[in-house]
Amino acid sequence: MQEVIRVENLTKSYKDVIAVDNINFAIKKGHCFGLLGPNGAGKTTTIEIMEGIIKASKGQVYYYDKPIDESMSQQIGIQFQHTALQDFLTVKETLKLFTSFYQHTVPHDELIELCDLSEFLNRDNRLLSGGQRQRLLLALALINDPDIVFLDEPTTGLDPQARRNFWQLIKNIKARDKTVILTTHYMDEAQQLCDDVLIMDHGQVIARGTPRQLLKEHFNEVFIYLPAEQIPNALCTKFNWQVHEQQVEIISTDVEATIALLLAENVSLTGLHVKSPNLDDLFLKLTGHSLRD
Repeated sequence: MQEVIRVENLTKSYKDVIAVDNINFAIKKGHCFGLLGPNGAGKTTTIEIMEGIIKASKGQVYYYDKPIDESMSQQIGIQFQHTALQDFLTVKETLKLFTSFYQHTVPHDELIELCDLSEFLNRDNRLLSGGQRQRLLLALALINDPDIVFLDEPTTGLDPQARRNFWQLIKNIKARDKTVILTTHYMDEAQQLCDDVLIMDHGQVIARGTPRQLLKEHFNEVFIYLPAEQIPNALCTKFNWQVHEQQVEIISTDVEATIALLLAENVSLTGLHVKSPNLDDLFLKLTGHSLRD
């Protein structure tokens, strides 16, 4: 599969601080690529270099094997996390305004259908709900028919239903053979949408692969949870089981054997919950802190 973006030896320094430290990766055409990491990891700086907003100290970003230059702004779409919309303009008028910024644009009817804008086309930007605003911003990112779309935490602040509706829009974009680069703090979002993920910390790449590959590589166990009042403290101490928020966490490589042990110790299984590791667990294991920190 063709590589649309290649990042080679990318470094960005600010005086004595190295924000991005000699990283390398490539993104395949038509994939949703998740760039993950806590605040200060270097992901925002990396994205801004890829978008052409800031320049690297060393290294290079290539689009279709050509070094990034100013002409690339016509070929990419960006949905920033914080974008100011013009007050007193309607959604329809905003689409018209942004159309004037580009040489080649998508017909408005197509954008309206793709981003589900028809119900509030004549609504003032100030009156849009969070989900409506994000759908409009997505349409603006797509208005120049880009091959590559950058989405910077697009569902932050949305309610669960609005988030899932937005996920479907992203899947619809992918179905058009567009490449999506997504930053998010929601790990269920990354697992739902991303073909590949790259996890950064302290300016470096600490993991890269598909969500399934990474979880398989780093975990061969599951988490078993039981209410703390059902398990004697002595038993927790004996087997080094951890207590979190009135729940006992048991890390097990053999669920059946663990349940047999609990029954042998006369522990009630009421409220037992088994959870497979997810990307939040992976990040905690790799860095020692939560992705949301």
